[in-house]
Amino acid sequence: MSLTSPTKLRFLETKRQWVLAVTIGVGLWVDQIGRWWIVPGEYIVDVVVWALFAHIFYRTDRKKRVEMLTVLAIATPLELFASETWRLYEYREGLMPLFVPPGHWFLFDLGRRIGLRLPARWTWPATLMMVPLVIGFAWTGIDTSGILLFLIFLGFVQWGPDPRLYVTMVWLALAMELWGTYLGNWTWAHEVAWTRFTTTNPPLLCGAFYAFGDMMVGLTHRFAFGRTRRARIEFGNIEGGAGGAPRY
Repeated sequence: MSLTSPTKLRFLETKRQWVLAVTIGVGLWVDQIGRWWIVPGEYIVDVVVWALFAHIFYRTDRKKRVEMLTVLAIATPLELFASETWRLYEYREGLMPLFVPPGHWFLFDLGRRIGLRLPARWTWPATLMMVPLVIGFAWTGIDTSGILLFLIFLGFVQWGPDPRLYVTMVWLALAMELWGTYLGNWTWAHEVAWTRFTTTNPPLLCGAFYAFGDMMVGLTHRFAFGRTRRARIEFGNIEGGAGGAPRY
């Protein structure tokens, strides 16, 4: 079987998606249940996540490496600002775990790969599905920040360069946030500091923050390499886009 055959490419793509999803989901679980282990679960997850990040970094090309480093450069200060300065949420042990920054790239890469397979006609239906919840939560006072975040998110979908990615990330990030807050890895504050807004744990539109970060990463990467909208699939380095099998 040729290394560039459709079957081989689909297998590698599915494998990457499962590896990323399982690493995120199981990693959060181990971080939580391993608090009292001889070697704390958080430290184990730190090593595994960074080792996987390093492995992918070593096996990929220069452009993907720049993207990976860009995610770290953007996600790390934003995380520290949101959790340590703005106090939007608090991690279980207080300070941001070391596995969080590379974990952001895992989620970004997973969301992009799924988003590339999202039919364009589903973009707005998947976006507008949140309207009843946003209005309901705001009306009852449970999450008044949702309306503002939803309007910002609509701007990303309407005018951003990668609407399918943003829509995918809103739902994917919400799933991850629900899992992480359920386990107790972190907790969102009900009252949004510096504002009169309230929010849930997690916020319904927490994915808007991820969409913003992903847009910044995409724009930075495209600016650095002179990418155009027609090169989006190549930027994803997914089957059919880079002219060969992705390296794992």
